[in-house]
Amino acid sequence: MYGQILDAINIGILVMDTGYTVTDWNRWMEIHGEKKREEIVGRGLFELFPHLNTPNFVRSCKSVVSFGNYVYFSQKLHNYLFPFKPTGFNAASFEFMQQSCSMAPVKDGEGKVSHIAIMVQNVTDQVYLERSLRTMSQLDGLTEVSNRRFLDTRLEEEFNRFKRSGRGFSLAMLDIDNFKYVNDTFGHNFGDQVLKTLSRTCGAVMRSSDILARFGGEEFCLVLPDTDLEGATTICERIRQAVESMKVTYNDEADVPITVSVGVARTEPTLESHERLIKNADVALYESKAKGKNRVTAYAGD
Repeated sequence: MYGQILDAINIGILVMDTGYTVTDWNRWMEIHGEKKREEIVGRGLFELFPHLNTPNFVRSCKSVVSFGNYVYFSQKLHNYLFPFKPTGFNAASFEFMQQSCSMAPVKDGEGKVSHIAIMVQNVTDQVYLERSLRTMSQLDGLTEVSNRRFLDTRLEEEFNRFKRSGRGFSLAMLDIDNFKYVNDTFGHNFGDQVLKTLSRTCGAVMRSSDILARFGGEEFCLVLPDTDLEGATTICERIRQAVESMKVTYNDEADVPITVSVGVARTEPTLESHERLIKNADVALYESKAKGKNRVTAYAGD
């Protein structure tokens, strides 16, 4: 009856004695571990799964035996205990099944802990959903680049890192020229197409370490870590040229020319906040607009 109950439960259960010899391996573990009970029972846990032989894991086992404690292994910290193939609708997104595991004491008739039970729950789909929701909360719904909330968080992190280590970074503000005219003339659906095309164009030019975010409306912000003003200006000039060359077609008939004006600023020792860095880049952006648009201007100070 004991074995039938273990096999009927929809979680994995491994039981071992206090010497780490496996004494039971239920049907769930057979299916996902791809090993029959007779291949596992009677063998040492660390012989079967040598990666578990760590001071932390052994210490957890001793705590269960000595004090009758329950120990939990969170997926967020450990990802998995047993390297099983992932299952479920989102299995392709993971190398191994994501698991929440717990360890419990099994006592004999005299109340002494004689065995340890490890219970394994497959949480792969839940982890995928959590990650997807987290990613969605960080992206702009239209352009699929980072949103303003994520930008503010990253800017604060980069600025704090700069204050601690002195490793500066640059910030660029990009604004689509004459975007109101584009919307008024061709419609807001076409304007949305312009925003999405521009985002893809910038993504193809910028470095993998750079962060592009939609600042609001037709304005974008580009964070360039470990980049001086000259390097940032060079990257932004490539972006400006790429945008000028990109094709956005209206009603499958005519390509509408699109350009951007860009302002670039760099962290300085006297800079008091990342908000001030945004203002400096914005000042440079307006200078680009005043000089005729479709150009990159570096902030030259007050």
